[in-house]
Amino acid sequence: MSGQIFHKNLTQTMTTRSKVLIRYSISFKQKVVREVEKGASFVEIRRRYDIKGGGTIQKWVKQFGKNHLLNQIVRIEMKGEKDRVKELEEEVKRLKIALADATMAKDLLGTLVEVANRHYKTDLKKNFGHKPFRKTDKPKKGTP
Repeated sequence: MSGQIFHKNLTQTMTTRSKVLIRYSISFKQKVVREVEKGASFVEIRRRYDIKGGGTIQKWVKQFGKNHLLNQIVRIEMKGEKDRVKELEEEVKRLKIALADATMAKDLLGTLVEVANRHYKTDLKKNFGHKPFRKTDKPKKGTP
């Protein structure tokens, strides 16, 4: 009797663990692809037909449909917009060149100040704009 119980439990375990494999007909797949091409979302179709796999419908669209509908962004613009984009790209290019020139000029002037500091043994950044104090610049004792 214990052998029968063991066999029954083993049979139940094997049947509960088996995976249900669903095969869809080609005509069903094509119907789903046509709905996608008409504008239905993948999520909506998966819910409507209870399709389990996340990439199943995408695979069907690649196989039976128009591949250009998968994960592509289509940009529609008028001729004036396209020209404006080109103008802005050219302006960005000009500004980058101007920024590079300004940065180079700044670095060049910084190097010039360092060389002048070493040559004249002074700090031009600290002393720039200050007049040295001379005896002739002192106010006279009788004048306000």
